[in-house]
Amino acid sequence: CVEEIYEGVIGVSESISGYSGGHTKNPTYEDSNTGKTGHAEANEIIYDPSVVSFKTLVDVYFASQHIEQVNGQGPDHGSQYRSIIFYQNDDQKKIIEDKIASLTEEGYSVGAEVKPFQKFWVAEDYHQDYAKLHPTHGYIRGVSIPRFRKFAQKMPQVIKPEAQH
Repeated sequence: CVEEIYEGVIGVSESISGYSGGHTKNPTYEDSNTGKTGHAEANEIIYDPSVVSFKTLVDVYFASQHIEQVNGQGPDHGSQYRSIIFYQNDDQKKIIEDKIASLTEEGYSVGAEVKPFQKFWVAEDYHQDYAKLHPTHGYIRGVSIPRFRKFAQKMPQVIKPEAQH
């Protein structure tokens, strides 16, 4: 779901599905799905910082998540589906920490892990652009599309016109 959400954001050119945050090299979906690799399903976001800020991308992340869910997102359960956000420098870390502090002040118990970025492993080809390639798949219709619509209601100002469902 994350891939489709970010690719619908103005200023984002691509969201690449993959794995990060774990301890094994070259994880596969089958490996990471066991929860034993330490990796979480993750996305690398390619964006134009002159159009969309890192702060906005962090806002998108939390607006599209089940903020308080630990070790899962929606119907997907296990450490491989945990909410995790990576930073590459102190400025990014502060933006993430400030957002979590704001959400905490609003009464949320934020379940996301915050970690320094180390390595991103690109997922198999069949994971890329999954929603676009499989629009009638049950998971896409029952989970991804409703999740995108819910997010778009929260942040309609950042959605590309062609991304409206």
